[in-house]
Amino acid sequence: MPIITLSTIINAPIERVFDLSTSIDLHKLSASKTQEQAIAGVTSGLIKLDETVTWKAKHFGIWFKMKVGITAYNRPTMFVDEMLEGNFAFMKHVHEFEQPEPDQTLMKDSFEFRSPFGVFGKVVDHLILKNYLRNFIQERNQVIKKFAETDNWKQVLIDPK
Repeated sequence: MPIITLSTIINAPIERVFDLSTSIDLHKLSASKTQEQAIAGVTSGLIKLDETVTWKAKHFGIWFKMKVGITAYNRPTMFVDEMLEGNFAFMKHVHEFEQPEPDQTLMKDSFEFRSPFGVFGKVVDHLILKNYLRNFIQERNQVIKKFAETDNWKQVLIDPK
């Protein structure tokens, strides 16, 4: 089963980075290339433990739907989202956050997935989907970084102070 692991250093407080990572609104902005829409469950604001969101997005010219749930949540150090319904046979995304220095966050992603269709699915996973999904997550992380390191975060989060 393919696993994508990424690490991103963000010069911003851990709580801000965590909240931006759970923001449905920021996810929609970061996935605008795929016309991603939240169509059921939590459709705006921050998603939390035991909540779900159903996404509709266009990948490879085809519309897909996927319902994901937050199955683990410990603000501000980690959360896990897992596919509950959708086109993958399996999908789990672990998000971890560390604060190596004040106002600096190490954001780590571990994204595990498996396509249906046995051997054919394994070939598609390794030849096409792994790179496609790595790029998708990297683009998302760059949007989180841009928002967290500037005042743009105020467009999607309420200042907790």
